[in-house]
Amino acid sequence: MRKIIASTLVTLDGVVEDPGGMAGSEHGGWANRYFGEVGAMRSLERLNSCDYFLCGRRTYEMFSKAWPNSSGPYADRLNDMPKLVASTTLAEPLTWNATLLKGDAVRELAKIRAEDGGDIMMYGSATLMWSLLEHGLVDELNLWICPIVLATGQQLFARGRPRVELELTEQTDLHTGVVIASYRPLQTATT
Repeated sequence: MRKIIASTLVTLDGVVEDPGGMAGSEHGGWANRYFGEVGAMRSLERLNSCDYFLCGRRTYEMFSKAWPNSSGPYADRLNDMPKLVASTTLAEPLTWNATLLKGDAVRELAKIRAEDGGDIMMYGSATLMWSLLEHGLVDELNLWICPIVLATGQQLFARGRPRVELELTEQTDLHTGVVIASYRPLQTATT
């Protein structure tokens, strides 16, 4: 069985909006100064262990425009690997070696997760991540906590979401001020 690994860059106050600046938001790009060589190497190692890259519509639209123009080991791996896109508004064919999850994306991901093979990596996509958490499909949650407070932007931990209990499985200090906290979801309770 594969694992679904949800990984996101987050500020100390829980903002996940546009960490790389690809969306062009007013406060976008806030994570770039914290993502050094060690972070890039760690990300590449994790990506190499995965068979699929999973994303929602917004992440797909941003990444599919930005990454094909990049090169190097990380960009090459990300560009080459198959993508799974969860969207109710996009239609195939998709670019960037991507396949649209048809119908109920959560059900389709549950089927793919049950197969043998490498893991599924997901970056960002806060709405999709919460949907997967609510259905018990996230096996590992990696929060790359950056030492910045924005006090504006999309929050990872929005009000009205169900309670999710987590167990800390690993903590890594990247020496750029970023702490990667890795969690295993224990259970989800409807609010």
